[in-house]
Amino acid sequence: MEEPFDDVYDDKFDLEDSVEVHGVDLADSHALDELVEGVEPDPEEVDVDGLIEAGVGYVSINRFEQAVEAFDRAIRFDEENQEAWVNKGFAHAEMGEYDRAIGAYEEALRLDEDGEFAAEALVNKSYAEYESRRGDPLETVERAIEADERMPDAWYNRAVFLNERGQYEDALRCVDNALSLGMRTPLALDEKANALEELGRYEEAEELREKAAEERRQREGEGDLRL
Repeated sequence: MEEPFDDVYDDKFDLEDSVEVHGVDLADSHALDELVEGVEPDPEEVDVDGLIEAGVGYVSINRFEQAVEAFDRAIRFDEENQEAWVNKGFAHAEMGEYDRAIGAYEEALRLDEDGEFAAEALVNKSYAEYESRRGDPLETVERAIEADERMPDAWYNRAVFLNERGQYEDALRCVDNALSLGMRTPLALDEKANALEELGRYEEAEELREKAAEERRQREGEGDLRL
């Protein structure tokens, strides 16, 4: 059985090999290294946005330790950069370092609870809390929805948490919101099927399971491993 968050966050940094960061091909990891390591130490001349983009580049090729280093360097020169803190948290979470991830998200929220990246910090924090069995992920994701009710990841996370608590009707409504907002992934379809099964709507659930399985086969055939 698929875990509820298997690969659900993989498309957050879904960058094609052809994408460039300040003229650097993301497929060229050595060029990324040079971009990060060659940062001018004068704070007034450091390109913080470039460092963040380089970190995202590292994430896109699964080099998470280097991504953390890039985000750390960005933070070194701009401690109040909320985007850098959120991305740092994501990279830590991808390595299973959930305590560090939560710490980074909390710092992002401390900087500005209503900032541009606050909702993303909250929804990612709820995932890290769930995986580490720390905090209250349901409360955290509800704060994310209050901050931005059009985030499909937030509605999906809430559906997972509600399903586990036996609140199947509410979970069904949440996953339907996620689907309507564009999160039409096999995992989302499976989560809806979970709720339907618990509500005794077995035929609908089975149809969704088959649809999710077909979607997985299609994605695998296209070389898309996001499930």
